[in-house]
Amino acid sequence: MNPITTNDLARYGEAYTKKPDAKLLHNALFKLNIGDLAFCGDNMVGKNFNFSIDIETLPCANQKRSGRCWLFAATNVLRERIAKEKNLENFELSQAWLAFWDKFERANYYLETILELIDRDIDDRTLDFVLRSGVSDGGQWDMFVNVIEKYGILPRDNYPDNEQSSNTGAMNQQLNINLKRCAAKLRQLHAAGESDDAVRAVKDEMLSKIYVFLCTCYGEPPKTFDFEFKDKDGVVSVEYGYTPISFKEKYVGDMLKDYVSIINGPTADKPFHKLYTVDKLGNVIDGQPVRYLNLPMDEFKAAVLAQMKDKEIVWFGSDCGKYGERGTKALWDPSLYDYESVTGLPVGMTKAEGLDYHYSAMNHAMVLTGVHLVDDKPTRWKIENSWGTDGPNKGYFFCTDEWFDRFVYQAVVHKKYLEQYKDVLESEPVVLKPWDPMGTLAD
Repeated sequence: MNPITTNDLARYGEAYTKKPDAKLLHNALFKLNIGDLAFCGDNMVGKNFNFSIDIETLPCANQKRSGRCWLFAATNVLRERIAKEKNLENFELSQAWLAFWDKFERANYYLETILELIDRDIDDRTLDFVLRSGVSDGGQWDMFVNVIEKYGILPRDNYPDNEQSSNTGAMNQQLNINLKRCAAKLRQLHAAGESDDAVRAVKDEMLSKIYVFLCTCYGEPPKTFDFEFKDKDGVVSVEYGYTPISFKEKYVGDMLKDYVSIINGPTADKPFHKLYTVDKLGNVIDGQPVRYLNLPMDEFKAAVLAQMKDKEIVWFGSDCGKYGERGTKALWDPSLYDYESVTGLPVGMTKAEGLDYHYSAMNHAMVLTGVHLVDDKPTRWKIENSWGTDGPNKGYFFCTDEWFDRFVYQAVVHKKYLEQYKDVLESEPVVLKPWDPMGTLAD
């Protein structure tokens, strides 16, 4: 390893003084944000919020200060079916209901994983990953399916948001502190020679306390409810005596079992046209595992477009933190920022390099509701977000196809658009390590 020498410093200093615009950039950066200085406003010209396929959807919801985007995006897909059937102008399913049960199941999943790894050294990489990860707000499509299949769903009016469900930081902090304490206690009991039954009895007491805590935060989950709604004609109706499961059976049925997660993960360790899962990623112990079909981007987009051409919106996951403009256009586009001209630092990476070297991964789930096609090729995509109705497009965003190629990682489509991959979908998935970037949760 080479230290930095005084000769090195002299050369580096000379490089700065010889840079023609160094002083100008320093003066600008003294007061301006790097992103503001790198912004290329001219590149917004001609990128308009118009789409050749534009599926009518309800007003944007608002996840507020929580990482529940995956639940909002998923319920946004489902609510369209109910709103259409009941002729509703606006409607939301309860995201708090799903978050409650996901948190509870994830706590159990965490504790069961601690028991599974109870003989591992404390610095074992898998155990360390589990301990560091804890329980967060984020999730995956298959985890949403697991919760709704086990616990059902109900309208937001019947289990609304409150301060804790919509501003989850303090709640998550307390839950994860407790879970780490639980992990320490369970490992101590095992090390002291307590029987498996005794250790599991303590684990059950821990889970009981977590359930009570979640009830104090979200409210006790209702067992029955009535569905009251007013349609576009102003007619008020009430459907009596639902349980969350019976409501799910009536309005959702078994449709979720027909949808498949596809990914575009072009890294060397994940050959295309194979099925993958991620070790230690899940929520409901006996639920379906998280599964992905990895496809090249052209095939990935073909499946997404096929569903949208049939007027059905698409849940998808992306890295929303890259090259976004939220004010004038609500647009994601790589051409909007020229960081290299400002910083002098090369930043270009391929999608595979971005995944391998932890530059980018999925961190946000939204819904594709439109696309503009030129010669049957997409040029821009319309997006239903869950950040409220502010902004130039009332909460809707859009992205260029270049951004889609680079920063979209996952989508969920009906299996009928994946017939050519039937044999792969029926195969045993390759198990990826717990820290694989494809296991990143959407917040």
